[in-house]
Amino acid sequence: MTADDYRRLVGALATAANRRDAELASAERSYQDGAAVAAAELALANAAAGEADRRAGAAATAVVKADREATRLWDELRRVRGWRGRRLGDLPPPTPVDLLPASSSGAAAGPAAVELLDEAARRIDQARRGAPRPSLPRWVLPLLPPLGAFGATMTGLVAGGLVTIAHFDTGLQWPLRLLGWLAFLIAPFTSVPVAAIWVDRQFGSRLDTGATGLTVLGGLCAGCALSLLFAR
Repeated sequence: MTADDYRRLVGALATAANRRDAELASAERSYQDGAAVAAAELALANAAAGEADRRAGAAATAVVKADREATRLWDELRRVRGWRGRRLGDLPPPTPVDLLPASSSGAAAGPAAVELLDEAARRIDQARRGAPRPSLPRWVLPLLPPLGAFGATMTGLVAGGLVTIAHFDTGLQWPLRLLGWLAFLIAPFTSVPVAAIWVDRQFGSRLDTGATGLTVLGGLCAGCALSLLFAR
């Protein structure tokens, strides 16, 4: 082997060693980068799993609280309704998840359930005897006389129809005439229950003496008008 051959071999060996060192350094950097990325992804996965566990725990707690509140409100509703509450029976089971609308999510269902329970509690509190209720809006008062007049007019027309039928030879002249006059007598008051239900459901209030008087006044006016009409 000549000196030139030896120098070429030494040069090739040095080049191979440098290439090996570069490839090892690159592999080491790739390993470190991959390990860092894997560690970051693992940390994110652990954080997401922890957040999911926290939400699941909060949801389970909310469900338990909602069930307890629903049971309490159901019992209170049965007590408020008295003997009619016995027909309610036991608390109905919740709606299965597969029957719920597809658009409803857990994040939206939780607040909605809380709002429904709060509304039910408010309604039950208002149903108790002597419980305070908000006053009736003043703009509703002008609507009560027309409502009373409408109910009285409908009842008066029914009463007039019964009295008219009583004039025919049906064998029920006196019962029909009696029912007709009774219907005519109660005509001014027929809209009071309707108005009470309306203000209770729409405004959570109740008819006071003035509101009841306005409703009856409208019914009396309509009754007088019908009396004059039938007298002709």
